[in-house]
Amino acid sequence: MRYALALLLFVLPLTPFAQQVSQPDIDAAIQRTMETFEVPGIAVAVVKDGKVVLAKGYGVRKLGEKAPVTPDSLFGIASNTKAFTSAALAMLVDEGKLQWDDRVIDHLPSFQMFDPYVTRELTIRDLLVHRSGLGLGAGDLLYFPQSTFTEEEIVARLRRIPPASSFRSKYAYDNILYLVAGKVIEKTSGKTWSAFIRERIFAPLGMRTSNTSVTAFRPGANVALPHAKADGVLKAIAPVPFDNNAPAGGINTSVNELSRWMLAQLDRGVVPGTDGKKRLFSEEQSREMWSAQTVLPIREPSKVLAGTRANFAAYALGWNLRDYRGFKLVGHTGGLPGYVSRVVLVPEQRLGIAVLTNQEARGGYEAPTWTLLDAYLGAPATDWVAAYKADEVERESKAQAVVGAASAGRNAQSRPSLPVDAYVGKYRDAWYGDVAIAKEGEKLVLRFSRTPALTGELEHWQYDTFVAKWKDRTLNADAYVTFSLKPDGAIGEMRMQPVSPMTDFSYDFQDLLFTPVKDDAAGAVARPLH
Repeated sequence: MRYALALLLFVLPLTPFAQQVSQPDIDAAIQRTMETFEVPGIAVAVVKDGKVVLAKGYGVRKLGEKAPVTPDSLFGIASNTKAFTSAALAMLVDEGKLQWDDRVIDHLPSFQMFDPYVTRELTIRDLLVHRSGLGLGAGDLLYFPQSTFTEEEIVARLRRIPPASSFRSKYAYDNILYLVAGKVIEKTSGKTWSAFIRERIFAPLGMRTSNTSVTAFRPGANVALPHAKADGVLKAIAPVPFDNNAPAGGINTSVNELSRWMLAQLDRGVVPGTDGKKRLFSEEQSREMWSAQTVLPIREPSKVLAGTRANFAAYALGWNLRDYRGFKLVGHTGGLPGYVSRVVLVPEQRLGIAVLTNQEARGGYEAPTWTLLDAYLGAPATDWVAAYKADEVERESKAQAVVGAASAGRNAQSRPSLPVDAYVGKYRDAWYGDVAIAKEGEKLVLRFSRTPALTGELEHWQYDTFVAKWKDRTLNADAYVTFSLKPDGAIGEMRMQPVSPMTDFSYDFQDLLFTPVKDDAAGAVARPLH
């Protein structure tokens, strides 16, 4: 598939970039990236030594249309938002309105975790560093895919999510505690998280078109639309609101404006163009945000990506830390439906790289990032496009083997223990709430009460296990649904788990434990969660 390259919209003067990196080579690498990973559009920015040396758009905003991606095209940056939330807290620390090691309950007295000890001891710092004891992606189904839960409801339901490990004992990435961090910002500053980000970060940096919600998009705006595959076919999808957990992933921005954010980060909080007279945050807080907080295990990459192996890895305050060729890297990735991205800073080199894409292909942002890093760090050239494609093929092959093995072991001749009508009804999980199973024609249909996208037919798999095949095929998250019976033959509980190991971890189906909900004699349903 061929995509027309958008032209660079301005002429750059001779810079260290022009001396070290061949623009045609970079253009060719990104063109190959788009073709190899079926990415309609990519935007790239590089800052070096206090200057923007590259800001360029490639490809198109929407598959099948001609409007090009430009340096001003807006993309969702997802979890790259977390560094903005951390910076907002750092600014409040500078102002003496809070301290990193303040207890959360001292700012939000009603806050509760499942374990009373954790409730009492959890600090502002703990909100950002993924060591609370929650499991990977715990609670993500409360806001992903788009749900009708309010921020207040989500925070309240934290107390019903059981821990997966003991407090501060291990790393497990979560999003939900960043929402709590946003609430701390609101309580401490008197401004909502969105207002604080707009007024205290976007405005000083001149990020005039950046926003904190896709609801700010207007018809005809320069927006790179997200794309996802539905049963293997790439298609444009509507931007998915993330408004009920925006502090974890709600920002939309362009590489032109993200460049100013990277310059401020590399200059330890100094607003670009102010000669040090204006800061977002102090140098002390910059160092704090880039200091290791939670040690991460070193994972062995596949053979084709051996060159990316880290010698150390840690999570800081809204940033990932690792090394590469003797340099410390400070960065993060981001992923939402149809958007994936990476921001990486090399403080010793005063170098920053941002790659934004409008497709869910990992290689779409990884290959350009490592290509640019190698060019600036003087590393031998590596064909990262080919490497990430080989890694993708290997991962997909392993996932298909898992799914294939499950299919081969299936007893297709088995039948459910109960008549189809017996599975119909309402089921409740302690932290998510209700789902309903209805009979429509001859099929069972599962609906999550607060998540419209999670609606799908239940196809019998074997025994009392079904597969939920979501009607929105871009979710790529079909799930096993298994019923357990009580001694009297009635349904005792219902559990779920993803079918494919490549299902995004935010579909934390495995954390759900549903039990049937009975109506009382008057026909009223059982009391809902509060």
